[in-house]
Amino acid sequence: MVVLALTSTQENLWWGAIIAGAVVVIAVAALLTILVMLVRSIEQRVDLIRSTLDQAAENTADTALIAETAQRVEAVLNEGLEHHLFLGRVLEKVRS
Repeated sequence: MVVLALTSTQENLWWGAIIAGAVVVIAVAALLTILVMLVRSIEQRVDLIRSTLDQAAENTADTALIAETAQRVEAVLNEGLEHHLFLGRVLEKVRS
């Protein structure tokens, strides 16, 4: 049987290494926990941005109709103007 005898200095160095190792393990665990929380937060924000962009794409999908709608509104306004002018001329003739 081999008896392993350590001097007090060696024993102190071993305890120092064990404590330093424990501190490193705890620090790594804390940093990984923070990293995981940040990644989850980023994922949630990316999902929110993705849904916002999808909604924006849906909102602008019918923009091709804006030009045609403007043309038709202008046609209706022109027709209304012609009616207004016609009625104005007829009204003058009826009154006279």
